[in-house]
Amino acid sequence: MPLEPVRFAVLGPLRVFRGDAELELGGPQERAFLALLLVGAGRPVAVGEIVDVLWGAAPPRSAVNVVRRHVGSLRRLLEPGLAARAEGRWLVRDAGGYRLVTDGDSSDLLRFRALREEGRRIADRSPAQALELLTEALSLWRGPLAVGIPAQARAHPAFDAVDRERPAAVRQAADAALRAGRPDAVLPELRQAAARHPLDEPLQAGLLLALAAAGHRSEALAAYEAVRARLAEELGIDPGAELRDARDAVLHGVLQGARAASSGASSDASSDVSSGMSSGVSEEPGPDGSAASAPAPAPSPSLPLPAQLPHDITAFTGRDVELDEAFALSGADGSRPGAVVISAIGGMAGVGKTTLAVHWAHRIADRFPDGQLYVNLRGFDPSGAVLDPGEAVRGFLGALGVPPERVPHGVDAQAALYRSVLAGRRVLVVLDNARDTEQVRPLLPGSPGCLTLVTSRDELTGLVAAHGAHSLVLRPFDAVQARAFLVRRLGAERIAAEPRAADEIGELCAGLPLALACVAARAAGHPHFPLAAVAAELREAHGSLDAFARSDASVDVGTVFSWSSRAVSAEAARLFRLLALHPGPDFSLPAAAALAGLPVRRARPLLAELTGLHLVGEHSPGRYAFHDLLRAHAGELVHERDTDADRRAALNRLYHHYLHTTHAADRLLAPNADPLPLPLAPDGVHPEPLADDDRALAWLTAEHAVLLAVVDLAATSGQPVQERLACQLAWSLEPFFDRRGHWHDGLAAQRTALDAARRLADPALEARGLRGLARVEGRLGLHARAVPRLERALALFTDLGDDTGRAHTHRSLGWECDQQGDLPGALRHNRFALGLFRTLGDRAAQASVLNSVGWYHALLGDHRQALTHCFEALTMLQQLGDRYGQAATWDSIAYAHHHLGRHPHALLGYRNALALLRDLGVPYVEADILVRVGETHLATGDHESARTAWEEALVLLRGLNHPDAERVEALLDARDGHAGAV
Repeated sequence: MPLEPVRFAVLGPLRVFRGDAELELGGPQERAFLALLLVGAGRPVAVGEIVDVLWGAAPPRSAVNVVRRHVGSLRRLLEPGLAARAEGRWLVRDAGGYRLVTDGDSSDLLRFRALREEGRRIADRSPAQALELLTEALSLWRGPLAVGIPAQARAHPAFDAVDRERPAAVRQAADAALRAGRPDAVLPELRQAAARHPLDEPLQAGLLLALAAAGHRSEALAAYEAVRARLAEELGIDPGAELRDARDAVLHGVLQGARAASSGASSDASSDVSSGMSSGVSEEPGPDGSAASAPAPAPSPSLPLPAQLPHDITAFTGRDVELDEAFALSGADGSRPGAVVISAIGGMAGVGKTTLAVHWAHRIADRFPDGQLYVNLRGFDPSGAVLDPGEAVRGFLGALGVPPERVPHGVDAQAALYRSVLAGRRVLVVLDNARDTEQVRPLLPGSPGCLTLVTSRDELTGLVAAHGAHSLVLRPFDAVQARAFLVRRLGAERIAAEPRAADEIGELCAGLPLALACVAARAAGHPHFPLAAVAAELREAHGSLDAFARSDASVDVGTVFSWSSRAVSAEAARLFRLLALHPGPDFSLPAAAALAGLPVRRARPLLAELTGLHLVGEHSPGRYAFHDLLRAHAGELVHERDTDADRRAALNRLYHHYLHTTHAADRLLAPNADPLPLPLAPDGVHPEPLADDDRALAWLTAEHAVLLAVVDLAATSGQPVQERLACQLAWSLEPFFDRRGHWHDGLAAQRTALDAARRLADPALEARGLRGLARVEGRLGLHARAVPRLERALALFTDLGDDTGRAHTHRSLGWECDQQGDLPGALRHNRFALGLFRTLGDRAAQASVLNSVGWYHALLGDHRQALTHCFEALTMLQQLGDRYGQAATWDSIAYAHHHLGRHPHALLGYRNALALLRDLGVPYVEADILVRVGETHLATGDHESARTAWEEALVLLRGLNHPDAERVEALLDARDGHAGAV
């Protein structure tokens, strides 16, 4: 009869399986004996070594006999029915000791070593495949080595030697991950290993490089400081060369070659790790744009850096002198810090400031390995919607990886955080279309390694005087430059055939590149039109753009745009005019269709006509925008050619498009909310279809800035109907702002809504406005403002007899009580809300508040009552399909079970909650629950599982840059201290 296969596991809890059955391994000595044989990994283990492991320095006289009894017991365990004194298949006598016969199929340790060796062998030629092998090897570790044997046995050097193989494999995997461009793949294991071995400098160096390559540069530098301090405190030494080199690589963005340079001298258990990394040399342009060989920091291709520059124009031409001056100002090697200002004389628009800035930025971008930031400040937007500096700073902080919940309140504090994040980094910052120095100042980096380019119609003398900015004056094209521009767009042959007509076109366009681009697009679309005919059309055209015309221009530049807009169909021309009503900063095809009152399929070719003639630009797929000069022209045309009624109808359609789509998103994100009934959408409005909450979040994210602008525009329209729409839109955005942590934007929108509600003198709207503003103030920690607003809102809802409003306001007051430590008050308010929702028959809201009531019962120690409410809530939430609510309720159920001592039930509940949250992608709540999972494991005595849960939580919180990470670190430190004391 063939022997059943036997499998041994020592990389974690000590376990043995015969077939599918797990075997009982006996007492502590039997376990220690087996573990010693397994870490021997096929080598004979001398009897004296076995005695030393089992009894230490004072073995009994019968020690050898006891060892023999253990040998017999283990043989019979592995092979039932084995004859007495028979050697058997697995445990054999060898070289004066005993050897366990294992291989890579039967021993997890040997499998781990085989995978690691194969990963080392192929690392040079296939780092991605090596990473897969090493990841598989590390997955075999299910905890500390040989869990379940006595501590005295575990202290034997044989176990220590195997223990060192795990961090060595982590370092090996980190090298492969960097070379494969996948630093995130190894970060969780690397973080845990670094936490277990805080003084292992090669391991800590690998962590620094992987963190930086994964975009967590600030965390990498903080980790270095923590290791440096610990080395000084515990060993009295400074970091070694490898760790210092890794820190320098993070500071300077040189991640490709850093690991190779630093790991070559390693001689410990990781000496077989082959990094194979090579340092890079790049070629960067000199001041004249020619290539000059020079070493330059080369960022890792995997580094998720901000790269926000708009696309460069391939046909860029005519600015050689200005580019030379720009390169001279910035320094050929990017070494000159400060702000470089591009300013047009006389407040000129359309002269090509943005085009030059973007082209210049692309030319020097490789000198800034930490990325490029770009923002259109809309300083001279014809709509008057100038971008608030705080909004711009928050956008930059988001691009730099700062979660919204970590952004402080107030522009000054936000700007200080922005400067701190940029400290020590080399980032190129482009601030386009600035209004004045005050708008720019909060956006200036404080780091000398950064370069800032600012474009403005204002000369920004304050920036030059106070910040040492360099002024670069940009003028319209002269005749030679204008002709060169047309040659690049239309071809030298066509221009040479009609040089006078080409020169006249340049003159009629007043040398403005924007006007020339529109004319060139029209001429390129009709290659058989003589240029003289094009010039004649321009002379005969009439337009007006007084706000942007040069005083010395022979022809109004508006003439060019008027002529261009006449080249499109009547429907496209109407759409061009109506688009001037959109508040910006950009728009989508469905929004354009709503303005025109057309189906999307009919609006699509019209928009294509406009982009084809450069009247509208598509700056990213599906997102369109005007140049402000063209927008101003469209604005003049819409007021000249469309009636007030037409304009009001177009804006009304636009507002309804955004309101109805946002409302649909709101219902997906917060099915238990209480939105106002929607007004009937006018004809021509087709809200965008949103299939699920993922699509809803994606749409809201894309339209984020537009929706804020629409709220402002509608609220300040002076039209009561539109002001009411502004209120509804702001309140429909509340779940999105809360889910994404955009509380500063939510604060602005809710203030606008409350002001509009008060102007309308409608108590029902004012009550909602007070509650909406209070909620976001509470999220920002402004509780002293939030509570009085909620109390006023509750009084208004009560006077109105609005029980739904009362119920939701009680819930908000309960949350405020919770934040201030008043748990009985929190429970009281939620009970009020529950009673009202039951009377109203609102099942979605009732299910949500049932969980809240249960949660507060649990926090107050009434765990059985908590379970009653939470299981009732769970049944309703499952029927409603509310996954987020189900996750929150499973968390409450698990918490109550934990405190009733039902730890297996608690762990099951937490697993259910985590599965839902991971599917929904809610990392903060996931981390919060993992902390409680660790507490439950700790209560069962499973210290290693507790540590694992907390380490997973710490990884998530660090990824969010969330302050709760410090609390989890304290839990881990306390566990380490307790273990050390024991």
